[in-house]
Amino acid sequence: MADTRHVAFTVNGRPVEATVETRVHLADFLRHELLLTGTHVGCEHGVCGACTVLVDGASTRACLMLAVQADGRHVETIESVAAADGAAHPIQAALSRHHGLQCGYCTPGVVMTLVELDRERAGRALTEAEIRAALSGNLCRCTGYQGMVDAALELFGASADQSSV
Repeated sequence: MADTRHVAFTVNGRPVEATVETRVHLADFLRHELLLTGTHVGCEHGVCGACTVLVDGASTRACLMLAVQADGRHVETIESVAAADGAAHPIQAALSRHHGLQCGYCTPGVVMTLVELDRERAGRALTEAEIRAALSGNLCRCTGYQGMVDAALELFGASADQSSV
């Protein structure tokens, strides 16, 4: 019989309570139990960044974190980023304008990484090197990254309005 635990945490501002097997990863719980399929599972080794979510505001590889480790925490997934009316978040819109996405598999993790970066910068302009360093944990085989970097520079660079997006 599988070992289970009761957990209670917040996902995208909503309380979640469940009994989960202790071996279930957060990514699988989000996708299969909560049907939040925007969090993609790529390498399952924490290398590609496709499964990036924010846990208590920090980038976390959901394929490496167990669902029981989320107990008492706040989880944000890509589903929380767009406006309630479905309008794209400024980061999503900038990625689209700059062709910073193609197949879309890495895009949720990239967006979550950029959401965290925007919060951390606290209105401070970022350099291209800082943006590239932040994105270095997200692997993409389609875009060559320049579109992602250009989108982030538009929003967070020295020429951008320094208010948070």
